[in-house]
Amino acid sequence: MTDVARSAFGQVGIWTMAYEGHPAGRVRESAAELEELGYGAIWYGEAFGRDTVGQAWLLLAATHRITVASGIANIAYREPISLAAAERTLGEAFPGRYLLGLGGHRVDDTVHHVDGFPVPTRGKAVTTMRSYLDALDAAPAHGPVPDRTPRRVLAALGPKMLELAAARTWGAHPYFVPVEHTAQARRIMGPEAFLGVEQAVVLDTDVDRARELATAHVAMYITAAPHQAASMRRLGFGDEDLAGGPSRRLVDAIVAYGDTDAAARRVRQHLDAGADHVCVQVLTADPAALPERQWRELAPALLTGPRRDSIPPAGRRV
Repeated sequence: MTDVARSAFGQVGIWTMAYEGHPAGRVRESAAELEELGYGAIWYGEAFGRDTVGQAWLLLAATHRITVASGIANIAYREPISLAAAERTLGEAFPGRYLLGLGGHRVDDTVHHVDGFPVPTRGKAVTTMRSYLDALDAAPAHGPVPDRTPRRVLAALGPKMLELAAARTWGAHPYFVPVEHTAQARRIMGPEAFLGVEQAVVLDTDVDRARELATAHVAMYITAAPHQAASMRRLGFGDEDLAGGPSRRLVDAIVAYGDTDAAARRVRQHLDAGADHVCVQVLTADPAALPERQWRELAPALLTGPRRDSIPPAGRRV
């Protein structure tokens, strides 16, 4: 990745699922504050709230500079012809500010057509994603096409998906990974591909309470997401770490907990291991709440300072 692209994106962003459950006006206010604090990007997940395209438009329209990144848009939820059209529209309306992160899995192996347009093959993860990317690239454009090449990343964990991310997209967005995975991903993808890593943190100086929350987070993923458990096994975690609840070693590898210095150290470790960008997910006892106090507390420790001089007055777009 070029130095210009790296600088425009910023080294630290915020990852959150909480925006899905809050009114649009509240989301606009929060996104504007994250931009003012100096974060480089807002990453948001997609589950059962707003769809990824609507959420992107809401966040982009509420801000002026910050990158807005889907982390991820679930390919199981929509056909590529629709997503390609939305990607072009967002790229036209907000040049250089939208990043499309792709993930999820399409398990039906039926091949069919919609209005003569081929729906991608569904099957194994890497084959399915490659087919989906082919379909995105082949989607016809009947309206304005942005001058910039679309920026896309893949939710890549295993070596083959990381290789695909480097070969076919801007790079990778690994989620739920330790620093060791970041170093491995950089070796696999080479020096040019973008690597934007999610890092969970708990801000609580009561270490026992912080570890309890971190343990619940890790337990949920290794229980409900088999691909995450498989990823941990590839990294050397065994039954003693995964069976019967996560081990202390696994929890400490996935979640940084304690004060802001603990979070900053982990972010620096990912950057030193080869990440271009780290998006911080703040965990709290209420996952539906917006952790705005924590986002404010983290900013001085994670960022070089607010970039208010780069934000135009309200109402003016650049």
